[in-house]
Amino acid sequence: MTDDATMTIREMCDAYEVTPRTLRFYEAKELIFPIRQGQKRLFTRRDRARLKLILRGKRFGFSLEEIRQLLDLYHMGDAQATQIEKTYEVAEGRLADMKAQRTELDTAIAELEEQMRWGEKMLASLKEPKRAAE
Repeated sequence: MTDDATMTIREMCDAYEVTPRTLRFYEAKELIFPIRQGQKRLFTRRDRARLKLILRGKRFGFSLEEIRQLLDLYHMGDAQATQIEKTYEVAEGRLADMKAQRTELDTAIAELEEQMRWGEKMLASLKEPKRAAE
């Protein structure tokens, strides 16, 4: 690492398992704000904290716009109460969506398993030797 305060793009990629393209994309979307020194980007502790939150939000299925809006609430001057409250609201909605998706997936799995059992029976019956008509 260059020093305790900043990391290079390569160090960020290695530490957070992201690509340089991902970091540049998040910068373009104004989610992180590295220090620019010519072509070089230096990422601060703040950028690292924001990246952790971005990656967590993405894992939970938050949109980048939702993540950006939530990160922007950090500086409201209310000890992060607004940010936490709004994050909780978004998370409630996302959790409800995920549970609905899980229910739909459980139903689809059960239907597919049933169809596969039927298919197994059909294959077994087709493999049975045919008896000549008596």
